Amino acid sequence: MTTILVTGGTGTLGRHVVERLRTDAREVRVLSRHSRPYAVDLRRGGSALDAALTGVDTVVHCASTPRGGDEEAAGNLVAAARRAGVGHVVYISIVGVDRVPFGYYRTKFAVERLLEESGLGWTVLRTTQFHDLVLTVLRGLGRSPVMPLPARVKDQPVEVTEVADRLAELATGGPAGRVADMGGPEVRTLESLARSYLEVTGRRRAVVKVPLRGAAYRAFRAGDHLAPERAVGKGTFEEFLAARAERARAGG
Repeated sequence: MTTILVTGGTGTLGRHVVERLRTDAREVRVLSRHSRPYAVDLRRGGSALDAALTGVDTVVHCASTPRGGDEEAAGNLVAAARRAGVGHVVYISIVGVDRVPFGYYRTKFAVERLLEESGLGWTVLRTTQFHDLVLTVLRGLGRSPVMPLPARVKDQPVEVTEVADRLAELATGGPAGRVADMGGPEVRTLESLARSYLEVTGRRRAVVKVPLRGAAYRAFRAGDHLAPERAVGKGTFEEFLAARAERARAGG
């Protein structure tokens, strides 16, 4: 039986990966800070991490946070994976981490390099932003009567369950290095995404486009975080919003 461990296995992406990997032919272990029996803080590592990796063939590394600590967590994971003889680590990254000088992107790129130099078999999949993240951002910006949006910035949101399908496929294969990027089906202006959000939620907000400064903003404005040539996702942002609204009406 193949044993696969999913870090961040209770998160937005990880829980879907776990669901897709669980079959009679596989044991899937869920690792997070609070998930028993593999409750581990990757930033600390230690004997609990070693125990979680004992007998594991493949790791799908979904655990990540923009609040910091990803490099330390990945370093601990790689060291423990070496000790345990893990054959394959699959990592989810972001389109543009090598082009956009944004702190979280730089961290994700550093983790990619760490895996490349780890001596382990590895696979890296870069995707565009999840629909869930775009919704979170728009909710935050829509709290005031005026919704400010970065001027001349586009996005290409992708459905998280489709990303989970791809990660599960990669996890059941051999190490493949950096695979083709995965983008959502449409490159959209932030304004169009915001207006779809406002329409579905029934909110009325004045949408204002605000020019920003800095190298990261210039890279986002240039589209360095997009993958129009890899628009392989199927689910649109409107379909995502409609499905969430339906679940809310059903009490789910």
